[in-house]
Amino acid sequence: MENLFFDNPLSREMLLQRRSPRREDVRGAYFRDATAILHSFPFRRLKHKTQVFFAPENDHICTRIEHVLHVSTIATTICKALGLDSELAWAIGLGHDLGHTPFGHVGENIVEKLVPGKDGFAHEMYSLRVVDHLIGYGKGLNLTYAVRDGIVNHCGEKFEQLIEPAFHIRNLSTIKKRDQYPATWEGCVVRMSDKIAYLGRDLEDALQLKIITEKDVPPQLIKLLGRENGAIIDTLVSDIIQHSLRIGKIGFSDEIYQGIIDLKDFNYRMIYNNERLVNYHSYFERILTTLYTYLDGLFVKYGNDKKGYKSEQNILALRFYDYMEKMSRFYREVDGSFDLLVIDYLAGMTDDYAIKSVQELMVPRRFESQFHDLIFE
Repeated sequence: MENLFFDNPLSREMLLQRRSPRREDVRGAYFRDATAILHSFPFRRLKHKTQVFFAPENDHICTRIEHVLHVSTIATTICKALGLDSELAWAIGLGHDLGHTPFGHVGENIVEKLVPGKDGFAHEMYSLRVVDHLIGYGKGLNLTYAVRDGIVNHCGEKFEQLIEPAFHIRNLSTIKKRDQYPATWEGCVVRMSDKIAYLGRDLEDALQLKIITEKDVPPQLIKLLGRENGAIIDTLVSDIIQHSLRIGKIGFSDEIYQGIIDLKDFNYRMIYNNERLVNYHSYFERILTTLYTYLDGLFVKYGNDKKGYKSEQNILALRFYDYMEKMSRFYREVDGSFDLLVIDYLAGMTDDYAIKSVQELMVPRRFESQFHDLIFE
């Protein structure tokens, strides 16, 4: 398809630039970025991180890894229709949530309270930290500028009707707020696809978990957008393609945009702020706060003394020591301090690992068997 609207004034050379030069291979730069993200540890851990609903025993409820795959496929579809680079969109989509904490946005808000200093915590900026530094114990993935830019500027919590790129090269590591747009059309598509991916799916999951019933959903929303998630996605994707081609920006028609806002308001009122979900927030805060306090205390007390961590007689302390040792060069030479050591370890946890770690702290594994050796001598 001929691209009549979506030329990018930034040179391809600038968009393909990496933090360290490397020789490209047959995959192409953006597809190579996508494969690097797929093989990374943070991406693998997304399968055990909450999207919205903490439901470890229900395999049909959306997890964070499913969400990023949905975003990637939706963005790729839109880019194909608009004549854009679908491989760039695919890579941004796969990497956009690598910085998410355990327990979804609730966990993100809790971690933000724990971060020392004034910068706070936002998963968009933190995802860039993950791909630039934390993966590979300080090495990072050395992704292209265009993919890094799309990741840090993907914000899926703002609901604009129309967006277009900010066509300039920035020092991405200095971005601290969700107030900037991507430098590429593909990054803008991913930003819109994030919303398309979760609005209908969150509704579908809430119905499956019986948090709401179909009678709760306004009939006009069902008539306009569709009854099921697949139909909602089809409606939104078709509209954004047709309207974007018509006006030369990435966005929705007036009618569909109003439907999106109505669905968003419904989800916040009936799902995200539902009492059944909110009741769990205090538990998540207790878990993450307990872990932060314990790990921070360990580092203050033992520093790099392995014997001290071993004396704690729990796996969490030893794994934390192993992480600290492997990352120590990065904290000394790049960060200039160990201030974010505990935050980095905590944010990287899966829901399951965080819960099991707290359980281990409260009831040590050898609590009942510590005297077995004496009994059976």
